[in-house]
Amino acid sequence: MLTQIRNGLVRSNSFLEKIMPLITPTAIVVGVLNESRLLPYTGLVPWIFAMMTLIGSFKSNFRDLLTVLVKPQKLIILMLILHVIMPLIGWLVAMAIFPDDPYTVTGYVLLFAIPTGVVSVVWVSIYGGNIALTLALILIDTLLSPLIVPGTLHLLMGTSVQIQLGDMMKGLLWMVVLPSLAGMLLNQWTKGKISTVCGPPLSPFVKVGLFIVVAINGASIARYLKHPDGKLALIIGITFVTVVLGYVVGALVARRFHWNYEDSVAVQFNSGMRNLSAGAVLAVKYFPPAVALPVISGMLFQQILAAASGFFIRGRARRLLLEDAGKRVPKTEAHS
Repeated sequence: MLTQIRNGLVRSNSFLEKIMPLITPTAIVVGVLNESRLLPYTGLVPWIFAMMTLIGSFKSNFRDLLTVLVKPQKLIILMLILHVIMPLIGWLVAMAIFPDDPYTVTGYVLLFAIPTGVVSVVWVSIYGGNIALTLALILIDTLLSPLIVPGTLHLLMGTSVQIQLGDMMKGLLWMVVLPSLAGMLLNQWTKGKISTVCGPPLSPFVKVGLFIVVAINGASIARYLKHPDGKLALIIGITFVTVVLGYVVGALVARRFHWNYEDSVAVQFNSGMRNLSAGAVLAVKYFPPAVALPVISGMLFQQILAAASGFFIRGRARRLLLEDAGKRVPKTEAHS
């Protein structure tokens, strides 16, 4: 009986992974259409998110972390992309287009200040990328998030928007850092058994939790999404372009440094993906609703862009294999 339940959960997780591009946009629609029903459950969001983070951290361990830290070049470059290049791009673009709207500018800074998404592990694993590098990045980025996120907001926004730095740091600590450490310690203590035994059957609950969190956060800003105007369309368009730039920057950096296929996949997905559900929780909890619009709009197409990025990665890998095969053909065969 238990085996059947486990197999059913594993199969459901495979199905949910296939429809990942549809999960967050659908959740936003559900949240907007059920605003009054979902708003009373806003207090559950941090707890659901902490559960998602805990389960997602079962794959992390100290050995993989140390392996990456011994040669930290790729990790450092990824952190620079995530927390220097992209926040500056988001801030500069937002300041140029919304110079008199500090809340929208703050939303774009927050969009690119939050750590890389835990769900990037799914995409990196699907396309055969460097899992160890991805997990190490997620762990370190997550642990540093209580310092990086408020620090980036304070540095770029200054006093133009009131930021609850202390409360935000505590929120990130309880929602993200402590569950991540607990998951990693459980994996280490059980010598990886919790990842192989409990991880697969619990994985679908992460996707369900993501749907619930996004739906509730969608309900929190439903009044903006129910009455779209030109500004909302502009925000969605700019968010799309800037998020795409994250993937492009990652791909260009990987090509510039001539990284192998596995590292290139990891850097591309991790440069483009963000923990938007965490960003939405922070935006809704600690800022006026207008700040959440860029973050929520990113949820509309983050998974779709990840799928598109995977399509291009796979196409490029095939071209490289064909080129490599062509180079290995003996000259006598090539002329025959």
